[in-house]
Amino acid sequence: VQLQASGGGLVQAGGSLRLSCAASGGTFSSYAMGWFRQAPGKGREFVAAINWSGGSTYYADSVKGRFTISRVNARDTAYLQMNSLKPEDTAVYYCAAGRTVVAARTDTYDYWGQGTLVTVSS
Repeated sequence: VQLQASGGGLVQAGGSLRLSCAASGGTFSSYAMGWFRQAPGKGREFVAAINWSGGSTYYADSVKGRFTISRVNARDTAYLQMNSLKPEDTAVYYCAAGRTVVAARTDTYDYWGQGTLVTVSS
């Protein structure tokens, strides 16, 4: 499975962005999807995850109420809608896919995209 993340960019604090993760080469609906991020000089941290059907979602406390993860299996695409962005949200955002995942654990995901940079200015 190949994952292509897109939609990053520069936005002012309080603004919004929507990230997309397009999958190819596999059965997208077989995989749970996750979003992680890595800020400069920091480790990769969990942001959000969604199960194969979209019926269950999970969020890091730091983004709960501001970010929304979703998926459209017919389009082989997952999304991360990010609202009320803060400067501390600045990071490279990665999407990941796995058949059997523990939402926040990077080692349970099988495939990773290349990352898309989100920069939030104050």
